[in-house]
Amino acid sequence: MNRSTLLALCVASILTCGISLPAQATPPAKPFVAGSMQQIVDARKGKPFILSLWSLDCVYCPAELKLLSQLKTKYPKLDIVLIATDTPEQNAAIAATLDKHRLRHAESWVFADDFTERLRYEVDRTWHGELPRAYFYDKSGLAAAVSGQLKAGEVERWVRQQLDARRTSNQGTPEKSSP
Repeated sequence: MNRSTLLALCVASILTCGISLPAQATPPAKPFVAGSMQQIVDARKGKPFILSLWSLDCVYCPAELKLLSQLKTKYPKLDIVLIATDTPEQNAAIAATLDKHRLRHAESWVFADDFTERLRYEVDRTWHGELPRAYFYDKSGLAAAVSGQLKAGEVERWVRQQLDARRTSNQGTPEKSSP
């Protein structure tokens, strides 16, 4: 029996036995510790992005994750960073939630310090832990914070403005032609 016949038999037996090949798993969230916020911002210097803080226990967070997923599908160049305020021990549930909302490829972090107040302070000195919480960073690094449910129209308008500004700045100044 040659290799191609053997391979065909293996594939056929897998299909008939109902054995499924493992799906691509969401990588575990990175541990968010002191210094992580600066690392996130530094990696995106000169680029707009959305930072979303959420939790498995948050009632309104699934709606925000759904909105972010829809925007990422519509605007593939949109940079989204997700920070779960849960614990690293909940990584499996966090990954399952991100899979459910098709946010597998978004950069994902999870609070990894028992002193959560220190981490909240690092994100924003005025943030008291209410969720969901989103920050809209423009290319200059200025951030606008929004607590509570996001309004889809406002978020999409911001995304379009940022992506249009990025496209315009990448094109440079048009050259003048001589007569």
